[in-house]
Amino acid sequence: MNQPRLPDLRPLRTNDTATILVGTALWALALVVLLVVRPAPEHQWWIWTCVSGICGGAFGLWFVRRRDRKAPPEDL
Repeated sequence: MNQPRLPDLRPLRTNDTATILVGTALWALALVVLLVVRPAPEHQWWIWTCVSGICGGAFGLWFVRRRDRKAPPEDL
């Protein structure tokens, strides 16, 4: 009935900074496209959605870099 517990898995190493930069760049690209195409007046909120995505990406980049600076060194 009682099986031994499996060891905990180590978290995957990911490049969070690159992921956030790519996402933010895509929001910026969408913003540029919308500023060139000029959506209809009822769709002006699309522009602000892109601005919000860029601001969220900037915050995420700040947060991840701050987190990584404060993280203890990993043992290899």
